[in-house]
Amino acid sequence: MINALLKDSSISGAVITMDEQLTKLITEAQRHPLYSEERQKALTQLVDEIMRSRKICRTSKCQSLSSIYQETYQQVRQQLLHDVDGAIDNYNPQRTFTREWVNTLRDNACRKILDDAWLQRLALIVQQSKLQTEERDYGLRELIEAIRLSNRLCHPHSNNIPASFYKLIYEEAVNQTLLYVCLNINNYDPNRGRTGSFMTWVNFRLDRVVIEVRNELLNSDISFSPEDLDKLPTPQEEPSLSEKFRECIKEDAENIFKRRHMRNRLAGLKQNLRLKKSIMLN
Repeated sequence: MINALLKDSSISGAVITMDEQLTKLITEAQRHPLYSEERQKALTQLVDEIMRSRKICRTSKCQSLSSIYQETYQQVRQQLLHDVDGAIDNYNPQRTFTREWVNTLRDNACRKILDDAWLQRLALIVQQSKLQTEERDYGLRELIEAIRLSNRLCHPHSNNIPASFYKLIYEEAVNQTLLYVCLNINNYDPNRGRTGSFMTWVNFRLDRVVIEVRNELLNSDISFSPEDLDKLPTPQEEPSLSEKFRECIKEDAENIFKRRHMRNRLAGLKQNLRLKKSIMLN
């Protein structure tokens, strides 16, 4: 118990230290004139500190992955440096928390770089890797996180489903779609279709899965009104997407995992709904 408390205290202290470091670097950059060497040095240190908490292009033991992921890292870093330079003089820590401000800038920089062409490059790199290797696992984790960060997933049928109910369906459909991408990435053909767009391929699947999830829930024995869904407890924060799929992205030659996972996902969702409604009614 004591060790757990000490560990929690250490983690909390690390978070505070990082926030203080970010605030210090922001203040340092703000006090120097535009285009000065001192300002550029402070901005560079600030951006490097922000990039430490990035969700993509994390360090890997697989050295052969360096090219495309190093290029992605440098492009995002350069975009972030430009964006921070343009926004920092208007930043007021009294209005916005430092961590919130830097995370928003970092994620926006990622979205500017992770367009459809870049995501397609990442997908093709994964296709070139061998099955059941660290290189492929790393590439799939990077691709899934990049898709999430890019904000390029569509929201199909949102006008035909109540908003509260749609959020539940959409989150499940996205998880199933990204799992499908992991297990079927070799089926993507850039020469197929009018554009060969990678995200068109992903979003076409997402469109279908939204309908499938909706129909599965409508045909279940669970009855929810939009008012009921609004009263459901807020779910606890889940692990990152890379953690969720870490054990799922290895090739399953007999599709045993794939069939079992797809069957159990909806069963688990229905059970979760029943539990939440029971909590709400009690």
